[in-house]
Amino acid sequence: MTVTRTSARAALDSLADPGSFAELAVPERRSGPDGPIGWSGYDDSRGRAAARTGERESVVVGTARVGGREAVVISFEFGFLGGSLGERTGDRLEAAYGHARHRRLPLVSLIATGGSRMQEGMPALTQLQRVARQSVLTRAAGLPQIAVLRDPTTGGGWATLGAGADVVLALPGAQVGFAGSRVRPADADPAAYTAEGQYAAGQVDAVVPAAELRDTLAAWLGLLGTGGGPEPRPAEPPAALGRLDGVTGPETGWEAVRLARHPDRPRAGAYLDAYFEARLPLSGDRAGGTDPGMLCGFGLREGRAIGYAAQCGTATRPAGYRTAARLIRLADRLGIPVLTLVDTPGAANDAAAEHAGAGAAIADAFAALAAATVPVTTLLIGEGGSGGALALAAPGNTWVTPDSYFSVIAPELAAAILKRPADQAPATADQLRLRPRDLVDLGVARGIVEREKG
Repeated sequence: MTVTRTSARAALDSLADPGSFAELAVPERRSGPDGPIGWSGYDDSRGRAAARTGERESVVVGTARVGGREAVVISFEFGFLGGSLGERTGDRLEAAYGHARHRRLPLVSLIATGGSRMQEGMPALTQLQRVARQSVLTRAAGLPQIAVLRDPTTGGGWATLGAGADVVLALPGAQVGFAGSRVRPADADPAAYTAEGQYAAGQVDAVVPAAELRDTLAAWLGLLGTGGGPEPRPAEPPAALGRLDGVTGPETGWEAVRLARHPDRPRAGAYLDAYFEARLPLSGDRAGGTDPGMLCGFGLREGRAIGYAAQCGTATRPAGYRTAARLIRLADRLGIPVLTLVDTPGAANDAAAEHAGAGAAIADAFAALAAATVPVTTLLIGEGGSGGALALAAPGNTWVTPDSYFSVIAPELAAAILKRPADQAPATADQLRLRPRDLVDLGVARGIVEREKG
């Protein structure tokens, strides 16, 4: 795929509302001849780069509106020494982060960089520590950071502003990776260093065509800018979508199991579509994995943002739990309430899941939920299989649909452990008290949600 590289200001113009960009004035530090380490010819290289691009450094920083939403924007100029990070770059980045915190604005990075500037030696490399510190301070201030990966996004720019952002969007075909094209192993798979490869590996939330980027970025700024305030109210549980009435429900435990396992029962996607007016997905656990059986992101409901993590009826993979934990922690930091939809026969327990850290991933999901300071609402919409389901269930605020069940263990497995014949699974289901009304009586669930009237 041929990728078109754009200048810093062209990238800004393609996204910002017309006439809204205002550049920040950043004092220019003085340095000795040829920079901090006296690299011969460095001043001449900078001069040629300035003449070629019209810029005095490799980043342009300022404020702009995107779809009417104001943000601090950092845009890299790859034509200026490969968009590399030097001391003066660090000055501009620090000023941008500080301005975002001072004005309580989200920060958007339009990245196109080859990494640290070798002509400045170790002083250039230490700018990564400086950027990391600014990112941590901005995160602690509860402000969102969104990265847009242009071509190329490599080295320290990827490992700080890019991979360290809350939401990572990428342009199709962009080169993305810690190792640039000239330093990676000769036999390396080139697909691993693309936006699409990083998306498949759980490092990028979405690959967005250039024509759609402005609207996508505006939607993200709109969603993440509508947090719940100091004390956000909980998300209300969705209405039931199945055919059963919530008062009567299934008569037996085995009937509850069969209803929850029915292939035509409404799944998470249907619930999310009915609940939200609009939603945007987060993808991947940032540790090399994705799980298509876990849907995470933010949605807009009645004018406010709500984070969601939803199981889709499959055995949840470790990457799914880590993605859900990532969503919960981000929503908590931004003051946005969370909705979780529970629907899984249990955690994946094959060898691949164990190698991928199933136990640690489930523990991380439990911990994220336990530590959340924003309200979390859970709706059990199908199967609630043991700890793999409980990891996403909010203590004290879990609701159930009439066609669901929650159990300490699947009735078939319980029968097997008790050395009962297989045909005793239905009777065992009754003993487990896993019906919706049982869950309410036991205090596990607050109530059974009804279908919407009309």
